Amino acid sequence: MITLFESDTHKNLMFNDLSSGKMIQANQHVVVNNGEVMLLDPGGHKIHTRLLSGLSSAVQVSNIHHIFFSHQDPDIVAAANAWLMMTDARAYLPTIWTRFVAHFGVDDLSAKRVDTIPDEGMVITVGGDPLKVIPAHFLHSSGNFHVYDPVSKIFYSGDMGASPAAPYDAVEDFDAHIRYMEGFHRRYMPSSRAIRLWANMVRTLDIESLAPQHGAIFNTPALARQFIDWIEALPVGADIMDDVYRIPG
Repeated sequence: MITLFESDTHKNLMFNDLSSGKMIQANQHVVVNNGEVMLLDPGGHKIHTRLLSGLSSAVQVSNIHHIFFSHQDPDIVAAANAWLMMTDARAYLPTIWTRFVAHFGVDDLSAKRVDTIPDEGMVITVGGDPLKVIPAHFLHSSGNFHVYDPVSKIFYSGDMGASPAAPYDAVEDFDAHIRYMEGFHRRYMPSSRAIRLWANMVRTLDIESLAPQHGAIFNTPALARQFIDWIEALPVGADIMDDVYRIPG
């Protein structure tokens, strides 16, 4: 467990070492404000017990009142029903994915506590203060959101900024870090236009650090800005797939 921010009333935690075997490395983020807890993208079945154990040493599990799912991928939502069954939390999920997540075993009782996030985003109040749920559609999912915490000024960027194979927790040399990001973003981000819209939007925020769901965090404002500038100019997805659109054989 890594503490990204801490004050008398607010804490931001990251668990980044729970994945194993052939699972993609993933970070599980936790926001604690005035004792109330929000989980961000808590992951799949194989890490559920490990995350629960780590969380139990840091927070009261009964204080988990909110669970945020940025999109539909299994490394985000596969253990959704387990978390909903063992807490009284409300979950938040992009509107277009709510009927798909039921295939991960979310039963009817738990589904009543899943709130849909409208395309334009929303504000979730945690411990009396707002967390901003910010549109990130097509980055990489067609229904996708990020979270900005105005207290810590951490921007939780989901798959934007991901570097699953990075051998360190925090970026120090941006140029040296590109090799851990470039292939992922070129292949998994489908839309350069969506990236430009996102970049113009997030530049309006006061970001102290940018925390992806995979790999190392960008823990200074300068590094966060470097990432935003870099990704904005990167050709991705459909823009670079001309050569593969051919009939095989």
